[in-house]
Amino acid sequence: MSWRRGGGAGDGALSRRWVLLLCAGSFSLGLLFTNGMWTLPEATEVAKPNERRGEPAKLTAGDCNSAKVPEKHDFRDTLSVLDSTNDVQTLDKTISNLESELSAARTLQESFLNGSPVSEEYKASESAGRRKYFMVIGINTAFSSRKRRDSIRNTWMPRGEKRKKLEEEKGIIIRFVIGHSAIAGGIVDRAIAAEDRKHGDFMRLDHVEGYLELSGKTKTYFATAVALWDANFYVKVDDDVHVNIATLGQILSKHISRPRVYTGCMKSGPVLSDKEARYYEPEHWKFGDKYFRHATGQLYAISKDLATYISINKHVLHKYINEDVSLGSWFIGLDVEHIDDRRLCCGTPPDCEWKAQAGNTCAASFDWRCSGICNSVQNIVGVHNKCGESEKALWAASF
Repeated sequence: MSWRRGGGAGDGALSRRWVLLLCAGSFSLGLLFTNGMWTLPEATEVAKPNERRGEPAKLTAGDCNSAKVPEKHDFRDTLSVLDSTNDVQTLDKTISNLESELSAARTLQESFLNGSPVSEEYKASESAGRRKYFMVIGINTAFSSRKRRDSIRNTWMPRGEKRKKLEEEKGIIIRFVIGHSAIAGGIVDRAIAAEDRKHGDFMRLDHVEGYLELSGKTKTYFATAVALWDANFYVKVDDDVHVNIATLGQILSKHISRPRVYTGCMKSGPVLSDKEARYYEPEHWKFGDKYFRHATGQLYAISKDLATYISINKHVLHKYINEDVSLGSWFIGLDVEHIDDRRLCCGTPPDCEWKAQAGNTCAASFDWRCSGICNSVQNIVGVHNKCGESEKALWAASF
């Protein structure tokens, strides 16, 4: 060929060496490029011949290096699950306590904003820490009921040091519950203040007294009581009803483990739409022919959770003309246990007397026809002598 003819032998040798070098270089570059683009799969990514798609591989003798041995079960996890129920109960109790404290703080704030005096008992309880009481008994009374209050002090309600001993040893608080007149600081307010200085057994409410305002008074009573005292139960009773405190405590103690208890003598009477009727209900059209089940107003008790609920929601709870109906309506739709106990509404002698002789002492006695003990100032002493429990029974009782 022409190039072999035209060039020398040295030129031909040099050309062949360059061709070999170029080939070797190209081959090396090809290997480098191939190694960069293709990598061998990891041992864990290699499919096993007997393994089905989507199923976990089973551990074999040859897999010791490519699979992890399952860890031993830790039984502490099981114990943790078993304790979860107790944790939930503890959390519920904590939330309930926080709600009660929040309610107390709100009541205190409203007292400051409204210019009402803060109870000395509240100050003492805050400084010493919240003590747990068994029950608070609030006796609903009026400005004109001085003689009724004295008749109770002389029968079933301990006075002076005995009342303080009852609080300290049995955890039972008893107070007459009253608000103030439309003209704050008037003569009737001063009379109650003087009576309170003498006996020290009043709970004063930020509430204007009036017969048509009993629902509001009941709401304020529970809100104030739960703020002042941390108790298991809160009781409302009228000032013309006879009460056996030890028997009442024994009845309530059976329900102490239940969180939302509403107990009394349950009834469901006709709704009075006649304007001339004593208990006329202006909003009768909301109920139909009969009221829902609710406790009669002479005496009933609710647990702490329900009292706290009233305190927190007092601004939105509707007030009907009859306070016992109002209280029952506040619990409609809630998970509340209604307990009907006829020992909370016995009649006066001979009814309560016969039951006491049979060993079935009544907790509360009154006359249905009078919605209380008829002429209670004169007759409550007779009821107490025939149906009242002994003083020894009260101090020997355990709740």
